[in-house]
Amino acid sequence: MKISPSKLNKFLMFKLPSAYLTGVRVKEINASSCVVSVKHKWLNQNPFNSMFWAVQGMAAELTTGSLMMMKIKESGKKISMLVANNKGSFTKKATGRITFSCHDGNQLDETIAKAIETGEGQTIWMQSTGVNEEGVEVSNFQFEWTIKVKS
Repeated sequence: MKISPSKLNKFLMFKLPSAYLTGVRVKEINASSCVVSVKHKWLNQNPFNSMFWAVQGMAAELTTGSLMMMKIKESGKKISMLVANNKGSFTKKATGRITFSCHDGNQLDETIAKAIETGEGQTIWMQSTGVNEEGVEVSNFQFEWTIKVKS
């Protein structure tokens, strides 16, 4: 079964309901990138009339995690995945529709291949950038994923 935006959004509804209820949605996924969108609204706001940082973090993590899940599925191997570390920076108030993009699919291919080849756990830092409707960056997140082939 191929991973698609609609299947990932259904997954959110049942497995990550807080992301689903706050409006986080996968818009596009392919071999090299993933795009997730979320609109600022009452349910996901902070007291300063912008999007709560944790909602931005969920959307950003979903771009990296969706790529990771897709690549693991394509490998045909049983591989565990876990976020070990993350960093976030915020450069502008997040209002309106914010779109997060991760373009680390090719780098991820190399990391998964190395994990399969060596049988050793691997780590990879993946980046997701959030921009507003004007294309201005509002936040940037980095996630350190650890993967290990299960025996």
